Amino acid sequence: MIRPAVTFALWLAIAIFVVLNDFVGDTWIAATLSVRAVEWYKALVPIPYVAMMAIIHAGRTRGDNWFEASLLAALLWPTSTMLAGFLYARLAYEEGAEAFFDRLGFWWGAPYPLLVLVLFAATVVAGWALAARR
Repeated sequence: MIRPAVTFALWLAIAIFVVLNDFVGDTWIAATLSVRAVEWYKALVPIPYVAMMAIIHAGRTRGDNWFEASLLAALLWPTSTMLAGFLYARLAYEEGAEAFFDRLGFWWGAPYPLLVLVLFAATVVAGWALAARR
């Protein structure tokens, strides 16, 4: 069953966690680690939380339309979380769009695309796993 309110509530929890994690990484963690290590911190720490939210989403949207519900979350969560991260960087540090999109540069080893990929795939994989168990 598709439940947009559940999808939105879980996305809001993810977005708040990602923005707070970025804040901690940019302030406390950045004082002691290199820039590359901070980028890895900001990408890897939210992944278990995203997986947990995807499992909750799959449990709440179990049923005949599980794929549509997981696809809705898979399309909305990465784009809107990236938008929340961009707005955080823009408002807090006055970064431009080019600085934010530089975080997506996987060709130089940027870890941020890994978080975006997990945001996209986690709901579909969790929905498939719970549907297959049924």
